Amino acid sequence: MNTCKKVLLLLLAAALILCCFTGCKKEAKTLTMGTNAAFPPYEYYEGDKIVGIDAEIAAEIAKKLGRTLVIEDMGFGSIITAVQGGKIDMGMAGMTVNETRLQSVNFSTTYATGIQVVIVKEDSDIETIDDLMGKKIGVQESTTGDIYASATPEDGGFGEENVERYNKGTEAVLALTQGKVDAVIIDNEPAKAFVKANEGLMILETEYAVEDYAIAIRKENTELLQ
Repeated sequence: MNTCKKVLLLLLAAALILCCFTGCKKEAKTLTMGTNAAFPPYEYYEGDKIVGIDAEIAAEIAKKLGRTLVIEDMGFGSIITAVQGGKIDMGMAGMTVNETRLQSVNFSTTYATGIQVVIVKEDSDIETIDDLMGKKIGVQESTTGDIYASATPEDGGFGEENVERYNKGTEAVLALTQGKVDAVIIDNEPAKAFVKANEGLMILETEYAVEDYAIAIRKENTELLQ
């Protein structure tokens, strides 16, 4: 091997080593947001593209960091685990800050206030929150609506035996239109969109719960949290 080839090989090896130490990875050029894109107006599909409030906020964060935003659609219940395991950089899905989630991830500053409401049929005999006792309630799995409704009556819920869980809010609302559940507990903003899209449904005037939305970030990722 001549001297020129040796020098080139040494330079290549040095470049590879430097790349390993300085983090020449695809992840450094992208910002991956995990969401459940069935929650308008926060995240939903327009054709093949995920759009909405959360998608717009994430795009601005990526722009500020000089990265390209990548959005991954997944089950709501998988988002915290994906953040915790480093599979995604952050979780944005109209996600409520609560003590259980804070044990697994950190949260950004709150950017929205969410209100849990109740959707019923217009001819329903359910007029107040108290009327839900003993009724079959539809929720999106792993959401705070699920957590609150599944609690015991002593803790402000209606009992896990009275709750039907669905992968998406749209599926819970469909079950309501089909008479499979008596009511759906979900965030007020998507509730308005679902009622508008499904004739014969209404939202009770009484609020069920008020909560704060924020971005879930892996505890070790203090730079992104800042």
